[in-house]
Amino acid sequence: MITIEIDASVTLAVDEALLERAAQTTLDLQAAGGADLTLVLTGDERIRTLNREYRAMDAPTDVLSFAAGEIDPETGRMYLGDVILSMERAEAQAEALGHDLAEEVQLLIVHGVLHLLGHDHAGKQEKERMWGVQAGILTTLGVSATIVHE
Repeated sequence: MITIEIDASVTLAVDEALLERAAQTTLDLQAAGGADLTLVLTGDERIRTLNREYRAMDAPTDVLSFAAGEIDPETGRMYLGDVILSMERAEAQAEALGHDLAEEVQLLIVHGVLHLLGHDHAGKQEKERMWGVQAGILTTLGVSATIVHE
C-alpha cells in the first residue's frame, strides 16, 4: 500500500493517482510490488529542516528518502520507508527545466523510491546503474523528464 500525506501548506497541483502510479510502477518493476511506503508532500521549510537534521545540509532539497526496511506487524508486509518531496522545489525545477510539474513529481518519486530499494548514485558505476533503471521506469510511465542535477 502506498500512503500519501500532504502537508496543510501544500496545494496539490497534480492528481494523487499519478503519484501513487509512479511509486507503484517503480515497486512493480523492481520486484517489490508487495511492499508499502509513504509519500509525504511538503514545502521547502520542512524539507530543509529534515535535510539539516539528517544530512547536515542546511538547504532545501527536492526529495529525501528515509528507509525503514522492516515488516509492519499489523499487515505482515515490508514497509520500505518514507519519500519526502518538496513541492516548492518540484515546481521550481519543472519551470527551470521547461517540463510539466506532473513529470517532475513522477521523476522525483521514482528517484526517491529507488533510494528506498537500495539504489544510490554516490559513485560513477552506482549512478550509471541507478540512472539506467530510473530511465526505464520513467519510459514505462511515459515521462520524458530526466534528472539534470544531483
